[in-house]
Amino acid sequence: MGTKILTSSSHGFENECKEIHDSWGRLNGQLVRSLAGRSNLERQQIRETYKAMYGEDMAILLQKMQGQFGEKVSAALFMWMVDTHERDAIVAREAFRQGDANYKALVEIFVGRKSSHIVLIKQAYYARFRRHLDQDIINLEPPHPYQKILVALAASHKAHQVDVSQHIAKCDARRLYEAGEGSSPGAIEEAVVLEILSKRSIPQMKLTLSSYKHIYGHEYTKSLANGNYMEFKDALKIVIKCMCNPPNYYAKVLYASIKGTAADKGALARVMISRAEVDMYEIQRIFKRRYGMELKEAICESIPSGDYRDFLVAIASTTSIITS
Repeated sequence: MGTKILTSSSHGFENECKEIHDSWGRLNGQLVRSLAGRSNLERQQIRETYKAMYGEDMAILLQKMQGQFGEKVSAALFMWMVDTHERDAIVAREAFRQGDANYKALVEIFVGRKSSHIVLIKQAYYARFRRHLDQDIINLEPPHPYQKILVALAASHKAHQVDVSQHIAKCDARRLYEAGEGSSPGAIEEAVVLEILSKRSIPQMKLTLSSYKHIYGHEYTKSLANGNYMEFKDALKIVIKCMCNPPNYYAKVLYASIKGTAADKGALARVMISRAEVDMYEIQRIFKRRYGMELKEAICESIPSGDYRDFLVAIASTTSIITS
């Protein structure tokens, strides 16, 4: 018989934490599903209450239980329980540790987070790893087009203005045109693109790309389809897709990860966790339209039954969570 874990309480989360504490060593899918249904604010309150009551960090305990509770689900629960800037710091460090740096995971952070959040990520990164995130990007070897773009994006979070400008957007759109298809077919001046990326906020860049389409009649990415500099262009296209249409980008990432066609093995849990309280509903809508099945169905078809699958399905089922 299973005991209901994380029942509602009028006294904060003390009762829930006691039930969790008493359950260590015999954890089951019920805990997984219950935690998956909590908002970020609730998860952090549970984590703080647990530490106050028992003197231990619940997230760290989950991380240590990989051998006992299953490596994938323990790792996923750990990432689910840490605060968002801590999680991004850990994701970034793991991206560097892979044999071939996971540039897309880094792009998702620098494109998808506000500048105020990037500051917290950098602080968490240094506190946990005693390293500077920006410097680790600069020092990546061997050099790669993604690296150049990431350096520019990192700079943009320090330099950009809060307000967006239609005038600047039109000027930048023309500069992009003149640095690419406006000069010669297939050409691109990397320095111009990188300069614009380094000086503009993500909202300003989105307005620039919208202006580009309005002025020239097609998406900027269309001009990146042919010609030289293909590695840089391919990287730039991914960055722009992640920037301009996140739900569509993430739906594709999830499908490739679920079907096993993606080299990025950690993308499934990373995306499910990071987008759960952002745009998961829209991602699922696009996923169904594009691939003809619900995201939950695709997960159940391709992921072996168990706590890890239950966790992913539970996240996909809690799209009504209010972002905290």
